Amino acid sequence: MNKRLKLIGVCLAALLVLVSVGFHTWTRVATYPAFPEAAARADEARTSDGWYVFEPEGEPRAGFIFYPGGLVDPAAYAPLMQELSKGGVRAIIVAMPLDLAVLGVDRASDVMAAFPDIDTWIIGGHSLGGAMAAEYLKDGPGEIDGFAILASYPADSTDLSALPVEVVSIYGSEDGVSGDVFEESLNRLPEGASLVLIEGGNHAQFGDYGPQKGDGIAEVSRDLQQDLTVREILKLVNALQ
Repeated sequence: MNKRLKLIGVCLAALLVLVSVGFHTWTRVATYPAFPEAAARADEARTSDGWYVFEPEGEPRAGFIFYPGGLVDPAAYAPLMQELSKGGVRAIIVAMPLDLAVLGVDRASDVMAAFPDIDTWIIGGHSLGGAMAAEYLKDGPGEIDGFAILASYPADSTDLSALPVEVVSIYGSEDGVSGDVFEESLNRLPEGASLVLIEGGNHAQFGDYGPQKGDGIAEVSRDLQQDLTVREILKLVNALQ
């Protein structure tokens, strides 16, 4: 009996290792790499903490903590965050374990602790990153003043409607990944949340990476979609000043 139990234990341990290795391999194969130019911009902004920090000229008006989309190279959001920094925002892309924000929901706390000079904080993200930013906001909203999500929405079980934060939710009309759920998600966001539709925008063009499985075909350029996104986030920043 002891030998049988020992054999079962060894088999289960081996199975766990195989599943773990398989999952890790899948995340590396399925990832969406950043375009070379975006990767180069990100390299210049990378810190020893593994974040990508884009500093504005002069004193920052606010800090923006950005959670990347699932399996998307965080460097893909460097152009978007660099443009945001030109509006006076310290924009910080937070790299996640295996490029999955679900494995690093609480990392915003480390970012805020590292930048005590920031008085106004906004958290947000793209797709899965935005949903996980919502989870962080649900559990610890005290230091967060604003919430900005791109092609994203809180989970059905995540109700943020009572939180005293300013919110903007931005999505593209050709989004084929998230589906038509953005208006319905307003019920779980604070009163007065702004829902912004980018006509012709799709899911992937919020970042600088290749086509995403299941996504629609964009009818506007990547640059225009990101310019409009930055404009809306800066409106949120202005509302918090």
